[in-house]
Amino acid sequence: MGSSAIGFSTEAKGMVYRGHVENGVIRLEGAATLPEGVEVEVRLLVENASSKEEGEIPSLYERLKNIVGKAEGLPADLAANHDFYLHGQARK
Repeated sequence: MGSSAIGFSTEAKGMVYRGHVENGVIRLEGAATLPEGVEVEVRLLVENASSKEEGEIPSLYERLKNIVGKAEGLPADLAANHDFYLHGQARK
């Protein structure tokens, strides 16, 4: 198990810190400090109006709109009986 000199486990999974962006810099809440050089992953929790306007965070529909409704030759009851077609379960 890897660890740094300050007792931070490099194999720890799921550590979550909250914060906000201030002048383009991520500021963590509380007294959270991370070791220099540690790899992090940043996820946007709230989609604000400005990022949507700039197209930075497209919706699922926006990402898939080019293929929505393109499938042809599917059974008429596919929506109701998809488990039958995928897994062989009894039809509804």
